[in-house]
Amino acid sequence: MYLPLDTDSQQVIDLLSSMYGAPRTLVLDGFTDPTLDASGGLDVLAPFEDRAETIRVWAYGNQWFGAGTAQDEDGVVRGVLAVAERALPEPLAAAPGEDVDWVERLVGITGWTPPGTPLPRTDWADVERRLGTELPGDYKRIVDTFGPGLFDAWFWVNEEPWTDLREDGLLIWAGTEHEELYCWRVPAPGKPVDDRRIVVRSFDGEIQEFPGSTAAFICRILTDPHHPYTLARYFDTHWFLSHSYSD
Repeated sequence: MYLPLDTDSQQVIDLLSSMYGAPRTLVLDGFTDPTLDASGGLDVLAPFEDRAETIRVWAYGNQWFGAGTAQDEDGVVRGVLAVAERALPEPLAAAPGEDVDWVERLVGITGWTPPGTPLPRTDWADVERRLGTELPGDYKRIVDTFGPGLFDAWFWVNEEPWTDLREDGLLIWAGTEHEELYCWRVPAPGKPVDDRRIVVRSFDGEIQEFPGSTAAFICRILTDPHHPYTLARYFDTHWFLSHSYSD
């Protein structure tokens, strides 16, 4: 859709960014990202052929939302909006005993491509020193890979664990808008750090424990409709809404 000539396209982009997080840039100053494919929003450009000037996109569920500028059929540069279907390959189930890189699986499930601005690296040695405990390696990779934001616009991973429940032997590493707290039970000395049990504490104080790694747990709540904390009942296609970084 071409917008009226007096529309400020940057205001439209800023509005969508406030709703859907940091955008991805498909076209900048008339040059299309050469690495772009269907999984990154290529279909948004179809209506504009080769006339796109600057296009940014946001993933939300099974749709791409695009905004920016393009030349109309008369060669006039105007603000534009576009919506395209977003589809990702169905994530493969892990076979029993299969050696899975769950962080890579999480990237595949969400179709995650980070915004152009590099994410700042966390000084994990300093964080672990202040917390007085080592943190799971896959958790640190998730934070370094995705940065701040929410999976399916609902489930967030803390950039640094909270110690509010330390007296209960718990470190809070994630949460939801339903005030559920996702924690690790701090292991006894000598126990493998990556084998910590995950503890979910609901808003009413109910506690459930789950075995397995942090990244595997997130993959399962996104894709397993039978998981007690699943998001698969609400979304068929999953995404990560990035909060703080943009091109």
